[in-house]
Amino acid sequence: MEDINKKNAVDAPVSPTGGNGSRMDEGSNRRLKTTVIVLAVIAAVLALVFAYVWYDRQQMIKDLTIDKENLTNELIELQGEYSQLSTDNDSLNVQLDREKEKVTQLLDRIQKTDAANRSKIRQYEKELGTLRSIMKHYIFQIDSLNTLNMALREDAEQARREAQKSHERYQELSKTTDEYAKLVAQGSEIKGRGINITGINASNKDTDRSSRIKKLRTCLFLIENSIAPKGPMTVYIRIKGPDGILLTSEQQRIFEVGGEQLVYTESREVDYQGEEVEVCIYYSQEQKFVKGVYTVEVYTSSGLLGTGDVLLR
Repeated sequence: MEDINKKNAVDAPVSPTGGNGSRMDEGSNRRLKTTVIVLAVIAAVLALVFAYVWYDRQQMIKDLTIDKENLTNELIELQGEYSQLSTDNDSLNVQLDREKEKVTQLLDRIQKTDAANRSKIRQYEKELGTLRSIMKHYIFQIDSLNTLNMALREDAEQARREAQKSHERYQELSKTTDEYAKLVAQGSEIKGRGINITGINASNKDTDRSSRIKKLRTCLFLIENSIAPKGPMTVYIRIKGPDGILLTSEQQRIFEVGGEQLVYTESREVDYQGEEVEVCIYYSQEQKFVKGVYTVEVYTSSGLLGTGDVLLR
């Protein structure tokens, strides 16, 4: 009987709430809670990363949109600047029209491009910079052709006084080698005086009636300078009409002075031997001369000799 009771005690089932079974359930619950917490932390971190990436992209798109708007405004401004450029030179007008078309095409491409396309926006910025540089070059060309250069007018007495002062300085500074060299460099420049522009009719007589004028004559004197270089030299004239436009032949001619290239109206080669010599240069054109003030600038390759003007009735 006692043995039967022991056997029954051994075979009796273990209660699920007691003993080892209870401790195993508690361990599983803790692991589950830990897993849930870890997953929650990972989810929170991923949410923050996603939010940051989304915000950064939106900010980038916003910045690129502003860049696109600025780029568009600059191109519209460049279009307006090109529209203000004008010249009587047909060849230059063709080049200007070609550059205007490039600006229009670039503006159209920008408007059709998504602001988020960073590489395209940056490419268009470079193209805009190139177009601006080209426009500056054309502004310089048009200024050389059409604008009135400001210069001091020299009359005969003033030229003589300056020559006399140069001679006196030469005498005073010739005591030392260095001072002598400086004076030679200054005094060797050839100067002009008595610049005069006159209208000539078909009979080669002077007239100020614009309807009768066939050509314009510019005369001046290259003053005496014993230390100036002797030999052939070219005198250039630039005549501008009442509207400030430079008068030129169909084929533009260019000379260089002071490192700058200028278009000239006419020129003449003179054999200068250090003595005062008179130089006259004639200009004629197929169109009739209009009424107003005509201004002439006289140059050599060394610089401006002086200016003169005439009023045609």
